[in-house]
Amino acid sequence: MKKQTGLGRGLDALIDTHVMAEGSSSINEVELSLISANPEQPRRSFDAEALEELSHSIREHGIISPVTLRKNEDGTYMIIAGERRVRAARMAGLNTIPAYVRTAKDEQVMEWALIENIQREDLDAIEIALAYQRLMDDYQLTQENMAERVGKKRATVANYLRLLKLPAEIQMGIKEKKIDMGHARAILGSSSTEQQLDIYKRILRDGLSVRKVEELVSKQKNEKNAVPKNTTFRQQEKELEQRLGFPVRIDGKHLTITYSTPEQLQLLIEQLTR
Repeated sequence: MKKQTGLGRGLDALIDTHVMAEGSSSINEVELSLISANPEQPRRSFDAEALEELSHSIREHGIISPVTLRKNEDGTYMIIAGERRVRAARMAGLNTIPAYVRTAKDEQVMEWALIENIQREDLDAIEIALAYQRLMDDYQLTQENMAERVGKKRATVANYLRLLKLPAEIQMGIKEKKIDMGHARAILGSSSTEQQLDIYKRILRDGLSVRKVEELVSKQKNEKNAVPKNTTFRQQEKELEQRLGFPVRIDGKHLTITYSTPEQLQLLIEQLTR
């Protein structure tokens, strides 16, 4: 059987591969007052209603899955994975929470936080893109390196990073789920910020499908390319018409000369072979 890597193996398997765990054979009860969030946590927003539901579940059934923490030198702890559970446990009035305590470097903590959120599909596309970019910048990773670390294809990582080139208004639309990843990738095909924003507003106004957005972008490109081409060709058409005395049409790689009678054709042939 082929050995799985990255996301396919699960977060705990990935962590165990890279670090030595403290008390990995047992679960520790850690005081919530000693736990702080990871400042590099890629997830920036938490749904209030979902947190309340989780808090209610914790009050009824307790914590089913322990969180993962890193112990700091001062005896406090930082969250590696499970910030939602920590927040909900506090809301539920708990004083402690079951946790695995592990040793990890800063790079590994952020990487695992990213992986955990991707596995649970908690992050929006912009949060994922920002996390990828931060890891790549901080640790001099290429897109290929980044893809290997999180178990994704390089093209997938590249597509997320391209979202950061979109105007801020469109990025907010992605975060707020006004448009999806497919729409965003289609918008990226448009060459100017003005056109991108125009298409974005049309998506919101008319509920355009991804396919329709792709058609709009393609139309924009054709219109843009047609302006200088037609201007140049029209000048050449005029010059030929003056020389030959017949209507001339240049379209791409095709040259069309129009005549009406056999006599005009004979005259045209004589002019072309003169």
